[in-house]
Amino acid sequence: MIIESCNSTNTLLKELLAKGEWPEGERFIRADYQTAGRGQTGNGWESEKGKNLLCSILIDRQPSLISHQFYLNVAVSAAVCKIAKLFGGDEVSIKWPNDIYWKDKKLAGILIENAIIGNELKYSIVGIGLNVNQTEWHSGAPNPVSLKQISGKDENIDGPMTALVQTLQEVLAQPQEEVWKYYRTHLYRSEGYWPFVEREVSIAPTMNANGGADAFLARIANILPTGEIVLEDQNGKQRIYHFKQVRYVVK
Repeated sequence: MIIESCNSTNTLLKELLAKGEWPEGERFIRADYQTAGRGQTGNGWESEKGKNLLCSILIDRQPSLISHQFYLNVAVSAAVCKIAKLFGGDEVSIKWPNDIYWKDKKLAGILIENAIIGNELKYSIVGIGLNVNQTEWHSGAPNPVSLKQISGKDENIDGPMTALVQTLQEVLAQPQEEVWKYYRTHLYRSEGYWPFVEREVSIAPTMNANGGADAFLARIANILPTGEIVLEDQNGKQRIYHFKQVRYVVK
């Protein structure tokens, strides 16, 4: 389903499901423009009308994901990374937990919302924003980049959309250990020691840290099945962080 505009494709899809108005067999909704695009924990998502891929994909019951909900982040991140690499080249990576980067710039964001009833994962809504043809940014986002800025040419948004739906289906059908391997080997700054900053958990919008006296050097030792990142400092001491408890220092 392709529409001209909405507040947020994730929000609209949830509303249609709640009203029983979502078409049988439909799997995605795409908008040319969002008036209130959403990112993780309160962050907004800027997108110029008709310039970027803004979509939400419905994933029905996935019993194996009930106790390992973070795996869906892994699978979706792997799928979006594959598409971004296809259209944007080799310098694309996954910034834990699920941002897609080109070099040190953010190319795509992912927002997954699960509907859980009792012990059952009824469905998941996977929201994806991929910067395709936008070249100017006005929201104060620290480091956005688009496929056009990478390649120097306009892309037809239908191409990445079609490829994304197909690739996500393929990734979800793969053995989980293969998908985890792809995720871990394509992590942003997966090699070497890099600066990080601890932060208090908050629902307030966040940006990349600027470093300073509180920064510490560490390498990514692991990503746990439950989603926590394991960082190891230069003395071999390991620290485990939940999402939003630590930030990369990105200039």
